Amino acid sequence: MREQHRDTPENNLSIPFKFNAQNEKLIEEVLTRYPSQYKKAAVMPLLDLGQRQHGFTSISVMNEVARLLEMPPMRVYEVATFYTMYNRNPVGRFHVQCCTTTPCQLRDSDGVMKAIEEHLGIHPGETTEDKMFTFTEVECLGACANAPMIQINDDYYEDLTPETTKSILTALKEAALKTGASGGAPGLAGSAGQQEASGQSSGKQLKLGGSGYSAQGASIPAPGPMSKRTSCEPLRGLTSLNSEMWTGESTLRKDGAL
Repeated sequence: MREQHRDTPENNLSIPFKFNAQNEKLIEEVLTRYPSQYKKAAVMPLLDLGQRQHGFTSISVMNEVARLLEMPPMRVYEVATFYTMYNRNPVGRFHVQCCTTTPCQLRDSDGVMKAIEEHLGIHPGETTEDKMFTFTEVECLGACANAPMIQINDDYYEDLTPETTKSILTALKEAALKTGASGGAPGLAGSAGQQEASGQSSGKQLKLGGSGYSAQGASIPAPGPMSKRTSCEPLRGLTSLNSEMWTGESTLRKDGAL
């Protein structure tokens, strides 16, 4: 069943949307990747830019993308309502997406889900009253080797326990409050605070799985595994392919039968 748009105070045709100057330059670059007669192929990256600027993929964002790409608006609506990465309703400053597909479920994603619900006081599909967090249950996000995991905005937090999950949420809220990043997605509340809270304007390069860093009195958790590993290497060390490589003669048959 196709999603039907219904006007809300935050999402209706009377709310104007135009790409800012920075995104207009990015759009020019994106369009060079496609032959001019096929520029409608850029619909997905342009919707992503619109969502990042506005905070969610509103009806006005979709109409502006349709205008730029000279597409019927319905064709843009079809794309935006098919792919789940386009948020059709406003989300909080931090969009917490918890994977509950089999690998994560086998490693206690149920415990992680419960921890998020208890800590934030909301259920999947809801947003906290201060607009700081939106909680969503999702299917596989492709980090199965480091299950259980959650995605918060663009970052993956992996090898989670209920305790580390709560500590991440606490740290993100404290960082947002101390750096002036109020509730609501970046596009809805300005980007300066979000950049500070995410480390983008600090000039520091976060190491995945590291200890994070501190800025303006706020401790920022680093994305990646919350365990001792830094990638998806075996947590307890190598269990295979740890002997010397065979260097003897070929073991292929020599009787001509092959």
